[in-house]
Order: sequence, then structure tokens, then C-alpha cells
Amino acid sequence: MNELTGKIALVTGGSRGIGAAIAKRLARAGAVVALTYVEAADQAYAVAKEIEADGGRALVIQADLTRPDAATHAVAQTVRELGGLDILVNNAGFLTYGPLAEVSAEELDSVLAVDIRSVFLAAQAAAPHLGEGGRIISIGSCFNGRVPGENFVLQAMAKSALVGFTKALARELGPRGITATIVDPGPIDTDMNPGDGETADAQRSLTALGRYGQAEDIAAAVAFLAGPGGRYVTGTSLAVDGGYTA
Repeated sequence: MNELTGKIALVTGGSRGIGAAIAKRLARAGAVVALTYVEAADQAYAVAKEIEADGGRALVIQADLTRPDAATHAVAQTVRELGGLDILVNNAGFLTYGPLAEVSAEELDSVLAVDIRSVFLAAQAAAPHLGEGGRIISIGSCFNGRVPGENFVLQAMAKSALVGFTKALARELGPRGITATIVDPGPIDTDMNPGDGETADAQRSLTALGRYGQAEDIAAAVAFLAGPGGRYVTGTSLAVDGGYTA
């Protein structure tokens, strides 16, 4: 399982949950992995230590993606310290709930900064460094295809913006042999959305499989898209949602 040997990957928000699973999965596939964190340095370095214990190499980068320059600096540091970049995984994001009337301007700005602006700026910074076979993979949401109830206006808006952006990226970067894709998770058991949380039963009931997924399910999809199997997949979304959007 060394399909990514010689590749360099950057995973934003890689200190926990889905991001940590992605970082570790790409490393097991042979990639050298950089991962960003905001405040949880101990968790980020724990992920890196696990990667290195398995014989891999990891770089930990502090990056507050609510700041306009953070994504660009993370890409630059990855290229400078690891020698290049082949795979960008835009994973960092907010999981937000609440009715339209209660969304504050500050909350709106934070979500748009991380879920949309940082994705754009990271891709913009990464594109000049990506060669033939380069990958830009963004983590979206099952709300891209279905919004089953109220209180998801901010989440649905922010993640849906990735669809148009990714299609445009695919067209612009395709002639260089670079793909752009989205992985749309359904209910995934993480500390942000635990399988024993208040809304867990309701979320399970909306899936065809009747259960939560695991972070490793999303990581497996990312590894597929990043590897040889994903070379002819671009400009589209892959739903890993247990049938949430069926």
C-alpha cells in the first residue's frame, strides 16, 4: 500500500477527527504529510508522532485559517521544508448549527473565512507547485446534496460554495493534469459530531445504512482520489454518507 510514495501532501485541520485520519492514511500510503492545527498543538504532534512511529515523515504547521495569510503561509512552509507539494487536502472547517435569525455577523465571517476563503487561497498558492498528477481535494458536506431540516443555513451555504469552485478548478487545472474533487461526508463519529450526541439518533435515521460512519471512511475516499485510482476523477463530488443523500 505504497501508492503515494514520493508524494508530498498538506492536510489542513489535521490534528483531530477526519483530518487526523486523512493525514495518517496518506502517510500509510507512502506520502510525506504536512498537517495544520489552530490551537491543539499536543494533538497535532501526537498525530505526527504516530506517523513517524510507523516509519513516515510529518511536518506540523500552526495555522489559524481565519487569518487571510495563513493558508498561503502553510503551503509555502510545506514547499520550503518538504521540497514540494503534490496533494492538497482542504479539510479544515466549522460544523455549525442554528437558525437564520441567530447567525451573527462574526460567526458568518469565521465560517466563510475557513470553509471558503482559506480553500481558495490554499488552492491558489498550491497550484503553481503542483505538477502532472497533482490533486486538490476538499472536504465538503452531505448538505451539498440534501438539507433535511432547519438550522443548517450557514453550513449548507458554505459547503455548497465548494461545488462551483471545484468544477471551475477542474477546468482550469485539467490541462496540466491536475484534478480537483470533493468528498462529502455524512454523519461521522468525531468529537465535533459524536455518535452518542443529542442529535445522533436523528442523523442515523436519515442514512440508508442507519448508522454513523468513521473518520477512516472519509480518509479511505481521500486516499483513493489522491492515488492512481483517482487519476480520471475530477470536477465532481464523492458522497461518503451512508446513503444520506440517496
